[in-house]
Amino acid sequence: MAQLKAGTRLKSAVCTTEVMVIAAPKDDVSITCGGAPLLAMADAKPEGGAVAADANGGTLLGKRYVNASGDLELLCTKAGQGALAANGAALGLKEAKPLPSSD
Repeated sequence: MAQLKAGTRLKSAVCTTEVMVIAAPKDDVSITCGGAPLLAMADAKPEGGAVAADANGGTLLGKRYVNASGDLELLCTKAGQGALAANGAALGLKEAKPLPSSD
């Protein structure tokens, strides 16, 4: 578990996914991608890592991912095969807010 702050960039240990923290909770949080913990950008990826079968949902470039409570938001800066999760719960795609009609 780690204390995150906005602007932190992280990468997956098992696929090509890279994310930037947009909003972070005050508490420690464990973020995974493809079933493996995310790494700092400067850290080397371990050899032979593979995306876990139950965490193979993929990430989409430019999309924002949020947790159920909405206090964690990640921006995908490089797409990959692994799905993002925080403390074991899958992160969902953040939906765009509908614009008011201009009738």
